[in-house]
Amino acid sequence: MVVNVKQKYQVIYYTANNQSPVQKFINSLDHLQKAKIRRTLQQIKNFGLITIKNKTKKLAGTPLWELKIVGKDNIRLLYFYLKNNNLCILHGFIKKKQKTPLKEIKIAINHYQKLTN
Repeated sequence: MVVNVKQKYQVIYYTANNQSPVQKFINSLDHLQKAKIRRTLQQIKNFGLITIKNKTKKLAGTPLWELKIVGKDNIRLLYFYLKNNNLCILHGFIKKKQKTPLKEIKIAINHYQKLTN
């Protein structure tokens, strides 16, 4: 019997000029919000994206995915999938309306283009 060992995922934060706007956003949140984000990201690292399937949504017409951190506030992390089980989180924000604001998508696309061009 052959057992397939899952390869762990790595979560990378977008960084420019030695600063990460994503980490700055996360650090601005309260303790419980940060804990939820850490727990979700640790789940991804340990077990892969399949474990958070119900918390993700593909943003149509873009290479981006939205990770939903629900609770008192609806926190969203926009990311894209790199090869070799790596995710790059490009942008984070608190979602106030049902539809993802175009302004937030544009910020993430801008970060994506800086990394891929």
